[in-house]
Amino acid sequence: MATHRKSGWKKTLAPLALLATATLLMSGCSGGDGGGGSTDGASGGEITYWASNQGTSLEDDKKRLEPTLKRFEEETGTKVNLEVIPWSDLYMRILTAVSSGDGPDVLNIGNTWAVTLQETGAFEPVEGKLLEAVGGQDRFIQSSWDTGGKKGAAHTSVPLYGLAYNMYYNTKLFEEAGITEPPATWEEFIEVGKKLTKDTDGDGTIDQWGYSGAGASLSDNSHQAFAKGLQHGSTLFTDDDKPQFAADGIVQGVNDYVSLMAEHKIMSPSDAELTDSTPVVTNLIDGKAAMIFNQSPIKNFEARDFTDWGVAMVPMIDPLAAGGEPIVSHVAGINLSVFKNAKNKDAAIDFVGFLTSTDEQIALNKTFTSLPVVTDAYSDEAFQSEEVKLKQQTLENNSAPMPLVSSEGQMETLVGTALKDLFAKATTGAVSEADITKALSDANDQMSAAIG
Repeated sequence: MATHRKSGWKKTLAPLALLATATLLMSGCSGGDGGGGSTDGASGGEITYWASNQGTSLEDDKKRLEPTLKRFEEETGTKVNLEVIPWSDLYMRILTAVSSGDGPDVLNIGNTWAVTLQETGAFEPVEGKLLEAVGGQDRFIQSSWDTGGKKGAAHTSVPLYGLAYNMYYNTKLFEEAGITEPPATWEEFIEVGKKLTKDTDGDGTIDQWGYSGAGASLSDNSHQAFAKGLQHGSTLFTDDDKPQFAADGIVQGVNDYVSLMAEHKIMSPSDAELTDSTPVVTNLIDGKAAMIFNQSPIKNFEARDFTDWGVAMVPMIDPLAAGGEPIVSHVAGINLSVFKNAKNKDAAIDFVGFLTSTDEQIALNKTFTSLPVVTDAYSDEAFQSEEVKLKQQTLENNSAPMPLVSSEGQMETLVGTALKDLFAKATTGAVSEADITKALSDANDQMSAAIG
């Protein structure tokens, strides 16, 4: 592992420590000739790269990344020492590296962490050599580029993989129910969900649900509160970065989501215990659920040889509320950062340029079934499928970055926990609007107290 100098950014870790729990629970060809990003071919030496777990396992990630790392070494003479880190550990590892000065040269970050990590001062600004290495801002999809840091300041991360929520559905269950089209509006979604929620074996217990979601996933819950709140005309933070989790539109948006279990009964009570999306995708594959909202389930489908699936945009309320926005997803994805005191900074910068080159964007996003973040890569036939085109449309037109504030991670914990508790309540009875308002108000009070 590369060793780095200690620096004066340790003083920023006190507020960051408040976010550690949040992020632990969250859950993101030749490059030199590929256009845009570039390498100078003369880096040499070694670099350490921390990659996030994007595949089906840590070993799967290593195998998928090996061809790219080999191409980079052949082109530049730089050996890349790779460590793939699970999402449950990544953020704490980053905080520890910032504090100790002992970390990698290059690392992946969840793009919702960008502002928090930017404020540590530990990472290289995307300007000068680094901006030149990635070929400039104009190569990138704007919504993905905007996740790299706080507006008005030099970003400290660049996009690597793009993601967005789509609705995936089991076409076999739809056909059996005589449903020919996926729902487009939220009202249609509930109606279709009710038709697809049934006791298939006649034992008196529902064993097929209209929708499945991870009701105990803090990140998934906060993502839904964010998007549905925007449809209802409210944001989680004011323009001057003050939390407003109990704004009317947020309450209405959370009510829409929690009501899938509490009122409409199209979401299994057992979903209230699911902490990540893996069992949700399994429910769809196994025919236990007809619809899910997910960012990237294709690799799971392929691993199970599951072909009875379709894809559509996540349904929206219609009409939108006054001041509402047609947002169904946050701008999801994974970004790259370079430590300011990287031992081999020139090679680290070259590596970022290589990974964001058009050819490597094609190769990497093919293997991880994610979206390229540079526009030129979309000319490749691999990104012409209905699923990819729909996700690209969602990313460009129906997504917004999560709040670009330093307390974003803590917000995800507090809002996500509020929804988790509401889902738990829904397993035993009704959830009123007053219940939702109180849960979100309590979360808001905790947020206000924490940030002062």
